[in-house]
Amino acid sequence: MATAGLRRLRRPLAAAFSSAAAAGSGRPEQLTIRRQERGVRNIILNNPRKRNALSLSMLRSLREDLLHDAKSKELRVIVISAEGPVFCSGHDLKELSSEDDVKHHSQVFEMCAEVMTLIQKLPVPVIAQVNGLATAAGCQLVASCDIAVASEKSQFATPGVNIGLFCSTPAVALGRSLPRKVALEMLFTGEPLSAHEALMHGLVSKVVPEDKLEEETMKISQKICASSKSVLALGKATFYRQMTQDLDTAYKITTQVMVDNLTLRDGQEGIEAFIQKRKPVWSHSRDEKK
Repeated sequence: MATAGLRRLRRPLAAAFSSAAAAGSGRPEQLTIRRQERGVRNIILNNPRKRNALSLSMLRSLREDLLHDAKSKELRVIVISAEGPVFCSGHDLKELSSEDDVKHHSQVFEMCAEVMTLIQKLPVPVIAQVNGLATAAGCQLVASCDIAVASEKSQFATPGVNIGLFCSTPAVALGRSLPRKVALEMLFTGEPLSAHEALMHGLVSKVVPEDKLEEETMKISQKICASSKSVLALGKATFYRQMTQDLDTAYKITTQVMVDNLTLRDGQEGIEAFIQKRKPVWSHSRDEKK
């Protein structure tokens, strides 16, 4: 992974990682922008001057946008994207200096952990649309999403070791998305993965040309929107639950969930529509079939 080509990327990567502390002090009115249309909510990280750093304020804004009316039948999928050439540079290093006390440092990391775990607890799929660098907690954000679509120019790294702050919390998400030895090489060296390496190792779902990124993300989103929200919510929750279990327990859990799925109104509607050779009419309700 540490090829000559990747070594040439160190300088811009380091600049992106440290820019949260070094960039200008101006702050946009909205750290995140929330837009929703036809079931798709796009949450845009909107602080490009500071490389979309996950400051405490940014994390709180992101959490608010993720939670907003999350149970509504109108919300079917969430896409997280970003303004500027850096998707997310990780934590704002100014907030982690000795000028702030331990209590504030704890608040930053606890809020970050809350947002990352929230993504997997939401009843709808969450897609990272990555166009540029994703470093440290920004890489953690990508790894925490259910699906990740990246442009060919995107790169992913956990370079905290290079500044004396090992990426221990990003390692939680990375260790669950990547083979252990790949994750540890990223964590120990700070070297970046290219978009295609990230695809090969499972950090992202698809890699497309930059001009096709939004189109491909929307294609996946629309496919998700064509399914029942209640069925997807049940499936997503079950997937993450069974992944932490041994094989026998995982099958025991999922066998019962399959039975439960059949009791849902949309579970029966889908089967009836298939038999009758028609399109299903989803209720998106967790109600059982009467």
